[in-house]
Amino acid sequence: MIIRVPDPTDLPALRALERAAGEPFRALGMARIADDEPPPLDVLAQYQRAGRALAAYDGAGAGEVPRGYLLWDPVDGCCHVEQVSVHPERARRGIGRALIDRAERDGALPALTLTTFADVPWNAPYYARLGFRRLADAALTPGLRAIRVHEAELGLDRWPRVCMRREAVAPA
Repeated sequence: MIIRVPDPTDLPALRALERAAGEPFRALGMARIADDEPPPLDVLAQYQRAGRALAAYDGAGAGEVPRGYLLWDPVDGCCHVEQVSVHPERARRGIGRALIDRAERDGALPALTLTTFADVPWNAPYYARLGFRRLADAALTPGLRAIRVHEAELGLDRWPRVCMRREAVAPA
């Protein structure tokens, strides 16, 4: 697997990948999440130009299609995982973990943070297996609080949400 900043020509494929990754939410009664529009191309391009978009590919050959992708932002001195999606056909192969680990290295910040659904098996329980811990409300930084307010405005609080944090591993 190759993880790199995607080429601009790969950005439409990231939108298609996110749509496919959203489909399993339907089985949990979360059709609104499955139907949510992926980030527009101009937003993906901003992340790509900033080097804060990562994509996973099966190989390095021409015409390779992204199998997963991640977007991250610096938030309160941490690498905040804004979005991570893996195509369902490639689930359970370590792609999400590899993307998160690469964001940690690229971000070179003391910790990673994210917000996610508490009860979706491939969300909070998955991130806990990757070493993330749930944050109590009192432990939220101003940036995380702002993210949660925005998520509530979008209606994501219809389902339980949590903030999580993982301390970065010092490079060897």
